[in-house]
Amino acid sequence: MAVLVEAISVIIRAEALREKFPGGLDAFMTIIPNRTFCFDGELARVGFMTPQDVNTFVTQLEQAGLEFVHAGKTVDFAVVDQHQGPTASCDWLEFGRVAVNDKGGKITACLLATGQATKIHIPEGWKFEGSLSDSGHFVPNQDIDKNLEYLRSENGVDVYLDKTTGKQVYIGRTDRRNTG
Repeated sequence: MAVLVEAISVIIRAEALREKFPGGLDAFMTIIPNRTFCFDGELARVGFMTPQDVNTFVTQLEQAGLEFVHAGKTVDFAVVDQHQGPTASCDWLEFGRVAVNDKGGKITACLLATGQATKIHIPEGWKFEGSLSDSGHFVPNQDIDKNLEYLRSENGVDVYLDKTTGKQVYIGRTDRRNTG
């Protein structure tokens, strides 16, 4: 089995959720801050569009007793960038791109290294057309101030003007303390 990776994903070992997270998987489900969750029985995935929101969620997982990195390697969960892969050494996770249609469309996915992917699990309601995998525009952190001008926030989404294209860019947020 495998799970979708878009933008910045936090991939958590199901075993760690069952054994270490107070209240297990059911309690974990109550802290998910958006609708990006997917689960393949071995891995749980929650996606974010900003490093700040990832950091807030990582802190929440660590406060619940899960361990992120020890001796330079991921333990219970990993942070995975859609374009670069895991942000820290992760020997229990495989990362790759998979074709989803005959038009060259691809998605990024992760699977447990000991698992066998026969299906990629996606968030409920997710579809390739219009997704970040299909048409996502990536702006590196160091270019945000140069390329994007903050316009406003509405319903949990920050709206920016992309100075390079003249188009509005929408960034879903989960931690309102880091808006704009």
